[in-house]
Amino acid sequence: MGRLDGRVAIVTGAGKGLGRAFCVKLAQEGADIVAVTRADIQGLKETEKMVKDLGKQALISKVDVTNEADTTRMIQEAIEKFSRIDILVNNAAYYYGVKRKPFTEISSDEWDKMMAVNVKGPWICAKAVFETMKSQGKGKIINLTSEVFFTGSHGFIHYVTSKGGVVGLTRALAVELGPYGICVNAIAPGYTDTEASRTIADVSKYDTSKTPLKRLETPADLVGIVAFLASDDSNFITGQTILVDGGRAMH
Repeated sequence: MGRLDGRVAIVTGAGKGLGRAFCVKLAQEGADIVAVTRADIQGLKETEKMVKDLGKQALISKVDVTNEADTTRMIQEAIEKFSRIDILVNNAAYYYGVKRKPFTEISSDEWDKMMAVNVKGPWICAKAVFETMKSQGKGKIINLTSEVFFTGSHGFIHYVTSKGGVVGLTRALAVELGPYGICVNAIAPGYTDTEASRTIADVSKYDTSKTPLKRLETPADLVGIVAFLASDDSNFITGQTILVDGGRAMH
């Protein structure tokens, strides 16, 4: 028996990296999966196969999380197939291939794209699942923020700011959705060895001297907290941001 037997989880940005790892872990815990991405459809098919190999059902869909029509369709497809939605993991983000640069050199268009995907996207997805979770009397929304909100990061001001916005979004949603039995929390990973992170820097040269656990984070280090926040084990936790970074930032 898994902690999530009979439940349905939507994971955004599920074509690779953390999103795929979250899909697999939630499926291992018993959930059926709705895996979505904006562009990486081939990767999404690979994620789908991994979920099905675990004996769980999977639905995949091409979704732009900044587009309300897309997110509405996502919910309709999920309800048609599974009749319920219990978990939303807002993992999609603008991060892959982002170049570090001084704040004075970041264009308005790039700033707007960062805010649209990283802050507006989770808000739109939360709006999309709200009525279904409200009617069920419970639900779990898990947002991805970042350690950089606590530490800052040189040449990454738009990304850091967007992840601070996710913390604020999480707290505000927790207040509004709590009366309906919906818990909203965020996890803040440190720099993690994923395909996207490898486009930002050389992961082999990451300085772990400031990390008490003295190693680079991997997706396997994050899946446990997502499963916990998705399960009944966390039913009285909401509005929180949980750092999962090996102790690099503490609060």
